[in-house]
Amino acid sequence: MRRATKIMIAGGAAMLAVSAALFMPNDFLRAADHLDPPTRTDAAFDTTPDKPADIADVYAWHTATSLIIAMTFAGPQAKTAPATYDRDVLYTINISNASPRTTPTFPITVRFGADPSAPNQFGVQFTGLPGVTGTITGPVETTLVKDGVTVRAGLFDDPFFFDLQGFRTTSSTGTFAFDKNRDFFAGQNDTAIVIEIPRSRIENGTNRIGIWGTTARFGGQL
Repeated sequence: MRRATKIMIAGGAAMLAVSAALFMPNDFLRAADHLDPPTRTDAAFDTTPDKPADIADVYAWHTATSLIIAMTFAGPQAKTAPATYDRDVLYTINISNASPRTTPTFPITVRFGADPSAPNQFGVQFTGLPGVTGTITGPVETTLVKDGVTVRAGLFDDPFFFDLQGFRTTSSTGTFAFDKNRDFFAGQNDTAIVIEIPRSRIENGTNRIGIWGTTARFGGQL
């Protein structure tokens, strides 16, 4: 199975975000970023970009009491476009608070499907949340709270700031051409998964916290 991966390492109040391609035994993990979706390799969708599985970014920050994690995907797209919910993609937010860093202490999985309480509407299910009994399940575009954990899945304004025009000009000419007021992602949306967890459930002494996200398609399609 191939997966799209985005990694963020958080230590104390400092955070470092990196994209990386990781090679693991018997598995192939590829880095993900804006506008570079993995391709589906099943017979029906050969070489078709897999937008729902395309991770844009993983963000993590903390308050005095909480750890907040947001994973954006399936973007950027126009604000008039709907959110992307694919029932065949498994989204995982991995949290590691001990060595080895490649082994998650808390793998939190997220899936989309039909909302039992609202026919013809999408719902979301969060599994593996620290300190939560069972799952958190409910409609998308709704803030859900259980056992002290808050989650939400839906459309969000793309928080990433980048001057793509300046990057391309700088790359082609060798002359610095970035403009701090020019944001390629302004006015565009991503679909996102957001989780807020009490820090006390994640912290492990003075160990640094590692956080990364993966996507995987069921049926051998990714």
